[in-house]
Amino acid sequence: MTRQEILDSLKDVLTLIRPSLDLSTVNEDSNLTSDIGLDSLTTLLLSLAIENKFNFKFEGMVKFNTVGEVIDHIIDKMK
Repeated sequence: MTRQEILDSLKDVLTLIRPSLDLSTVNEDSNLTSDIGLDSLTTLLLSLAIENKFNFKFEGMVKFNTVGEVIDHIIDKMK
């Protein structure tokens, strides 16, 4: 799976969590808090949706700042 395919899948997940989000503005540099508007609850929902979508479990508490960091983590888990 390429970085772009993962980004597209993350956009699908973000649509479920933040339906009003303009996906055209989301890229790897997008900050999860300030650009996308995630708070602690929506971050938890995102984590659960990522686990479901990519079929892995996060180990402990993981803190991401950007979409690119999420993609990096997913790629590491897929190895």
